[in-house]
Amino acid sequence: MNQREWVRFKICVREFMIGVSELSVEFAKGCRDIVKQSLVNEDSLIVRKFGKSSYIGKRVRDSCNKIFEKLSFFNQYLPEDKDPLHAWSVILLVSLLAFSALYVNFEHDPSAPLMKQVFLHPASATRIVLPDGRYIAYKEQGVSADRARFSIIAPHTFLSSRLAGIPGVKDSLLEEFGIRLLTYDLPGFGESDPHPKRNLESSAIDISFLADALGVDKFWVIGYSSGSKHAWAALRYIPDRLAGAAMFAPMVNPYDPLMTNEERRRTWNKWTRKRKLMYFLARRFPRLLSFFYQRSFLSGKHGQIDRWLSLSLGSRDKALLEDPIYEEFWQRDVEESIRQGNVKPFVEEAALQVSNWGFSLLDLKLQKRKLNRNVLNWLKAMFTETQEYTGFLGPIHIWHGMDDKVVPPSMTDFVHRILPGAAVHKLPYEGHFTYIYFCHECHRQIFTTLFGTPQGPLILEVSLVVDPNTLEANVEQKEVVASSGDSATN
Repeated sequence: MNQREWVRFKICVREFMIGVSELSVEFAKGCRDIVKQSLVNEDSLIVRKFGKSSYIGKRVRDSCNKIFEKLSFFNQYLPEDKDPLHAWSVILLVSLLAFSALYVNFEHDPSAPLMKQVFLHPASATRIVLPDGRYIAYKEQGVSADRARFSIIAPHTFLSSRLAGIPGVKDSLLEEFGIRLLTYDLPGFGESDPHPKRNLESSAIDISFLADALGVDKFWVIGYSSGSKHAWAALRYIPDRLAGAAMFAPMVNPYDPLMTNEERRRTWNKWTRKRKLMYFLARRFPRLLSFFYQRSFLSGKHGQIDRWLSLSLGSRDKALLEDPIYEEFWQRDVEESIRQGNVKPFVEEAALQVSNWGFSLLDLKLQKRKLNRNVLNWLKAMFTETQEYTGFLGPIHIWHGMDDKVVPPSMTDFVHRILPGAAVHKLPYEGHFTYIYFCHECHRQIFTTLFGTPQGPLILEVSLVVDPNTLEANVEQKEVVASSGDSATN
């Protein structure tokens, strides 16, 4: 095909698409008229049959009004026809085409290698019972409770489990720093029971109950990627339990109203169209996510993380994902994450990310408490030297790779603007996975930054408890032996 024929072909395709769009609009208007004549108008079949004030007629009108209300947010996207029902057929047609294209891309990629079957492993987790009767599964690494200098609790990311923790961290390194590392399965993941009404506050409460059950008083919380929202929640709802926080490529709500237009643009421009669609569905129509999840990681077959989660990866991240060590770890973690085969926890987790968190990052900012202007507070300020503060009082450390395309560095810039007291460590050439996954020197740098020079586990003090009766009997026995020896000598 020469250049002239190619130009003619493109013109024909464009005219065809214009014709289809015009026909779709006319079809939508026809459907609207049919609906109005059949269901809504005074002379419609239902109104004539059952009466305007009938129960059925009222239910139909109320349902239609509710539908129109829910579709009202489309108005801002419609420059000419402001009635959402006019454009509904066009929207439906485009949506069907988009879903079909995504389905083909998810399921029928001829270049993709043969997929490995997901293996269901026998239950092996240690579990505790929460006050509401739910079981939560956890994993413990490092030194024992009585020898730990530092305790860390790490909630996992989306499509992960308690097995992740700090991926590839060596027990010898935890022993060297005296660290006790605790990881757990989020509700509905792994071997943890689902939560009927899960939100970020309940997530923080679960962390607090886990710490109580395992005898932990103060602990550090680690938040990585999408798991950071549970760490942010801990900073907000249980700040007194935390010694500090370590964040790695921390995810925030991409719809956060505190974001400037520039911060929002720099964030969204890094994502693929499929991922933008997933966020839109999670925010507006979360139930539709089950369609994609059932055909990807819940299909019973292993796949590629970048295709499953619609990720765009840098060169170093791609190289890591192709490493057999990472692939084995990733597949085992996924198998544990989806062992219950229930799509609901994953839909909840995705919706939590983009919905109202119930708090703002601004609530975590360390600032002086504003007192009400009355005589009592004035006298208290006069005779009290200490100043009361709000927000999180402990240290917050953030590590972020500058080549991260999963969680763009602009998100950490946004966090640092809201929380200027946080210590930000920017990592040149690092991606989303390369610094936290299977990097012994990186883990050593992290622990040294958080805890200083390694001092090993706590030394147990051995105290000798002497039974007085036993001591008296031993003394008497020695005296008898001594007296018998003297007699023999004489």
